Amino acid sequence: MKVNIRRDAITDLVNQAGAITVEELAEQMDTSRETIRRDLNLLVDRGRIRKYHGGASALAPTEENAFHLRMGEMAGAKRLIARQAAALFKPGDSLFIDTGSTTVYFAEELSRAGHISAITNSTAIARLMHGAKNANQVFLIGGEYAGDASETVGQLALSQIAQFHADHVVLTIGGLSADVGATDFDIKEAEVARAMLAQAHTLTILADAAKLGRTALFEVCPISRIDRLVTEDGVYTTPADILDLLKVSGGASS
Repeated sequence: MKVNIRRDAITDLVNQAGAITVEELAEQMDTSRETIRRDLNLLVDRGRIRKYHGGASALAPTEENAFHLRMGEMAGAKRLIARQAAALFKPGDSLFIDTGSTTVYFAEELSRAGHISAITNSTAIARLMHGAKNANQVFLIGGEYAGDASETVGQLALSQIAQFHADHVVLTIGGLSADVGATDFDIKEAEVARAMLAQAHTLTILADAAKLGRTALFEVCPISRIDRLVTEDGVYTTPADILDLLKVSGGASS
């Protein structure tokens, strides 16, 4: 395959998938990982894609894909993140969990721990936590129903969140950058995230590598407010660790 044709094909694959690993590209292009890395560097220089550690993603959109599509994006990474994150909590903990594809995977893992008190605005997460039959206590926040992600949002949801106090809040985000912090693409989801954060002691962010260095439209919180960041590469437990990770991922501001 000619070089330009291969690079066009790589760009198409990245845009179609949203995010894809070097290994996956090498397999689909039937070439070496070293060749793919050189191609990605050139495509980044030409402004056609963006890189993260171990792969590439499409240029930051102004909105996210439909929820059912996001459930399939980076699914392997999200399941790994979910398993690592669930291990951070123990029976007796109380958690706010916001709506997101990664937090759905997280709830599936967490539900097995048992005796967790979960407060969520996601009907899917509520169903997973309650259906595990492990004596979890589940509170589903009411409000305006948003059907795409099966979630509740709006002023009624915000007022109900304010009635709870939890040990932890677990959030999934649209982007995480060194200069802005955690951000989201949807203003109503960002409002829910901020409301949950205000009522919890510790914040755990779940983010696959494609979100590192990316900035979405609406601010959720600064880096300094994050207690733990869980990615497919591990758990980062201080703001300094998170900033170091963003520098490695090419997400630090100049």
